[in-house]
Amino acid sequence: MTKHNAENERIKHRYFAYSKEARRQSEATVDAIAKALDRFERFTNHRGFKAFHREQAIAFKRNLAEQIAAKSGEKLSKATLHATLSHLKRFFEWLSREPGFKSRIQYSDTEYFNLSEKEARIATTRREQKAPTLEQIKHVVRTMPANTEIERRNRALIAFTVLTGARDSAIASTKLKHVDLATNSIYQDAREVNTKFSKTFHTFFFPVGEEIRRIIVDWVSYLREERLWGNDDPLFPLTRIVQGESRQFEVSGIEREHWKGTSPIRAIFRDAFVNAGLPYFHPHSFRNTLVRLGQGICKTPEEFKAWSQNLGHEKVLTTFFSYGEVGYERQREIIRELSGPRFAGKTDFNDLAEAVARKLRETSDAAAPSWGIL
Repeated sequence: MTKHNAENERIKHRYFAYSKEARRQSEATVDAIAKALDRFERFTNHRGFKAFHREQAIAFKRNLAEQIAAKSGEKLSKATLHATLSHLKRFFEWLSREPGFKSRIQYSDTEYFNLSEKEARIATTRREQKAPTLEQIKHVVRTMPANTEIERRNRALIAFTVLTGARDSAIASTKLKHVDLATNSIYQDAREVNTKFSKTFHTFFFPVGEEIRRIIVDWVSYLREERLWGNDDPLFPLTRIVQGESRQFEVSGIEREHWKGTSPIRAIFRDAFVNAGLPYFHPHSFRNTLVRLGQGICKTPEEFKAWSQNLGHEKVLTTFFSYGEVGYERQREIIRELSGPRFAGKTDFNDLAEAVARKLRETSDAAAPSWGIL
């Protein structure tokens, strides 16, 4: 069986460069594109891309729908199907415009990668994002031991995530100098911190409780005053592994280096929640927790705008659309309250909704063409 096609590899290399440099897509997205192309090539036994036609797209789509996911043991989700086929469609659309392929690939044939309208709706439907409550997070923090360096670091990691809402990639690359305890803030400097879309912004500590803040103060003080670490040292250093007397590898405190990725952070989260008797919640879910907290605390458009900026969102609509769904329990509570007697007059939420609608209208008006009078 053919496992390699030299011409295909050259073409893919060009497309990966185009995706990264011209379309400005992230490494993670390029990796997902590579995975989708690998699935397709294995299905076609690595036939040349010049041989692409609509029948291949139809057959591959059917085959993909029958494949079993390794982790779940079930058929691939509609979201996975949609993402894989979308990557392939965009690749062949690009290829159909490239020299040497224009006469070989029909642009319209790429449409056969589309899912049915019903399947596409299922794949793209937004579902409630599971997130822990603030009380659950505090319970996890309280149950975590803090006797060794590693244990103190792990507890501070959980506390820092809910205190700042920082993404795990940013946390892994944060240095001591980025934390300002005098102003209760962190400076997510994209030159050094791995932020989403390389955005630079300040985050002030969210109002999640003094006990959470105190853990971070104590951890920073420990690193600076007892370990004598400086500004450029990591806030959350990796674990030092040494060979013990029994010639077995064992943990020996912390290393003065950053984590190379986010896997160790997720492992710490998983162990912390499981040991606390709760289901695992990944680090990013804490951002959903904070948005829901903001929905209850913020009473004016300006307050929610500040809350949104604190999460690194330039537009408040990003917070609404990406994280702002009302949870099941809160939805039930609101509907129950609406069935009772209500006072006349505007509520703060009305003001907030009107501000969002006004912003949408302004954006729409700005995008509309202006026609001169002849």
